[in-house]
Amino acid sequence: MTRAVRGAGGAAPFGAERDPARVVAFTDAVIAIAVTLLVLEIRPPDTGHLLHGLVTLWPSYLAYGITFLLIGQVWANHHVMFDHIRRADRMVLFLNTVLLMDIAFLPFAAAVLADAFRHGQGERVAVVLHGLTFEMAALLFNLIWRYVARDRRLLVSTIDPAGVRAIGRRFRLALTWIASGTALGALFPPLGVVVIAAFIPYYWLPIRGESARRRPAGR
Repeated sequence: MTRAVRGAGGAAPFGAERDPARVVAFTDAVIAIAVTLLVLEIRPPDTGHLLHGLVTLWPSYLAYGITFLLIGQVWANHHVMFDHIRRADRMVLFLNTVLLMDIAFLPFAAAVLADAFRHGQGERVAVVLHGLTFEMAALLFNLIWRYVARDRRLLVSTIDPAGVRAIGRRFRLALTWIASGTALGALFPPLGVVVIAAFIPYYWLPIRGESARRRPAGR
């Protein structure tokens, strides 16, 4: 019978540890499918006046653009996170699987958002649904990072404590920002969409400490 080897922090690994490259590849594939499905939700207008019909689809364009860019942020920050994860155990695999389940739901949430604004009813529920779906993604990012960083057993040795804290702060900020936009959307749907959309340019900024430090040769 084999025994689990304890990590540097004394915690026993939760199942076998694996190279995270396949986790990242699988995540990339699911995200690629999700962003492709987004555009499939935009249907050609069924009207005699094509230009007018295309203009009336503006809620679909808006939902597509915001959701695509937010999923793009999920993709970029997932790579930032896994650049610093050297091994993935079963808990990391499970949390990442739940994250992918949430991402796969996003095309539906975007379609609901577009339909609500196009028909002028249910906007509050639609914005809350859309926001909560991204809030769940933000929560899972925080859970994964907190788990791998708690004793640094699963992290690469080239990230220092300041880098760990910087990435953690960025992920925690996402929770607060998206939750605020979602709450505002429950009261004033357009304002909620604006707040969530404002999250896009900020979160594309690089995270302090996201690049792993190179060790001098010979060490």
